[in-house]
Amino acid sequence: MALRKDYTRPLDLKHGRVDMNHGAGGRASAQLIEELFARAFDNPALREGNDGAVLPAPPAGHRLVLATDAHVISPLFFPGGDIGALSVHGTVNDVAMMGAQPLYLSASFILEEGLPLADLKRIVDSMAAAAREAGVAIVTGDTKVVEQGHGDGVFISTTGAGWLPPGRRLGGDLARPGDVVLVSGPIGDHGVAVLSQRESLEFETAIVSDSAALNGLTAAMLAAVPEGSVRVLRDPTRGGLATTLNEITRQSGTGITLDEAKIPVRAQVEAACELLGLDPLYVACEGRLVAICAPDTAEALLAAMHAHPLGQQAARIGIVTDDPHRFVQMETRFGGRRVVDWLSGEQLPRIC
Repeated sequence: MALRKDYTRPLDLKHGRVDMNHGAGGRASAQLIEELFARAFDNPALREGNDGAVLPAPPAGHRLVLATDAHVISPLFFPGGDIGALSVHGTVNDVAMMGAQPLYLSASFILEEGLPLADLKRIVDSMAAAAREAGVAIVTGDTKVVEQGHGDGVFISTTGAGWLPPGRRLGGDLARPGDVVLVSGPIGDHGVAVLSQRESLEFETAIVSDSAALNGLTAAMLAAVPEGSVRVLRDPTRGGLATTLNEITRQSGTGITLDEAKIPVRAQVEAACELLGLDPLYVACEGRLVAICAPDTAEALLAAMHAHPLGQQAARIGIVTDDPHRFVQMETRFGGRRVVDWLSGEQLPRIC
């Protein structure tokens, strides 16, 4: 039987591989977009097929929040996630940490020649599922291909936009002496999960990444306490909890004192860190947040966190202090005190 003149063979999503034609802007590029990206991310803005997306104006008094993030994690797939879901979670969380409602994402892909299309489809489908779960739409994007050996499978950059309600402002500069420091759950899960996959390490109990979109948790927290009583929200990604808290003390001109015994760390993560010579305080999280709030609302905020699936193991871990040196210090389990300084060098490269 003769084939139609306009027939195009569908992408071989089981055995095919990315080639240079997929980034050349021609028929192969259009086919990749139509049969993979547009199909997975389908929404009215993408269906228009334009170079960008025209978005609705925010409600009266709302402001636009914009955040961007690049993802170069290795390996691409790890226990509890993959680079696709991570690229959604990371940017959604950055918008949410500003107190905004994330609504839209753009996505840019740098693909390496030779990447299996089956892997790319798995990543794209994971992104689509993560976006649906977070309630955001991927409304525009771009794809480029680099020669084999000049990339590492796929790099993804995402930019997120959301609306910030009138009068709301959160930021690291707003922390005040006496404020309480909370964390939404055990730290270090993501970094150790990725490292264990990368180095083919096996532990008695599986360690799974905490990668998750936190916008539902932040919305519940902000609704539970008076406006302005939450000073800071921050997700402790690269550099972990310690680096995040040092950023906040630098911004606010304050200090922070932590209680080591109250910082939640899973036993298997603590054991893995001890084996590998890592400090859990510096290991990345991708589904945890740090909140700094007024002392009189700390219990109500902690209760709201405990009521949410992503905050059930939230804990009160420290207090903001009046310290011109802007030190983060920790009271140890043995009754001593040590400075929790900035991370020196890269403890875990390509962790997100």
